[in-house]
Amino acid sequence: MLVLALDASTYAGSVALIRDGVVVGQSVVAMRGEHEERLMPAVVALLSHHDVHVERLDAVACGAGPGSFTSLRIAASIAKGLCVAREIPLLVAPSTLLVVSAAEPPLTAGRYVVALDAMRGDSFCQDVEVESGGSLRPGDSWRTTRPLLEEHAAILGARIIGPSESPPCVPHARGFAMLIGFGLAKPVEMTTWEPEYGRKAEAQVRWETAHGRELGVD
Repeated sequence: MLVLALDASTYAGSVALIRDGVVVGQSVVAMRGEHEERLMPAVVALLSHHDVHVERLDAVACGAGPGSFTSLRIAASIAKGLCVAREIPLLVAPSTLLVVSAAEPPLTAGRYVVALDAMRGDSFCQDVEVESGGSLRPGDSWRTTRPLLEEHAAILGARIIGPSESPPCVPHARGFAMLIGFGLAKPVEMTTWEPEYGRKAEAQVRWETAHGRELGVD
């Protein structure tokens, strides 16, 4: 099975080519502050480097968020476009927070709380337990403040991991190799699926504040 995986939940987008559960190629590109879109060129370059035509792909996997509104939409649009054109499945994990916990190097057995910056002092969080065999058992996900995150982790006896922790653990598309293998990335209905942004885009918040109502609500 040949899978192209994408993740752009943060300001660094990643792509990976996964053949029968093994990552055979990967790359990372900047998503913020750039004057041109770089994720699709990274996809093209990765496939070209490994002499893989899109017609050979069996599926595309995409990070579901939460995360950066614009970056998530770019990744989702690319993934959906490839899947529709090729009539192949779109595989999605419950959240990008699982992609963080599945990226290499593998985590040792234990309890973890994955945290991503949600801006405005909040964090997107998810409980994850890594079993002795290396498999992942996802728990609850939510948004909270840093003090409450630390309190929750202490109660569980869990380690907080994420891009802002030390050492940093970032979401990367290569994590889909593990998620697919454990059955945690499953096909979705492309006509209705959208990433979970976690919170409204800043532009939408400003518009609703200025107009005194939610966007799309009369």
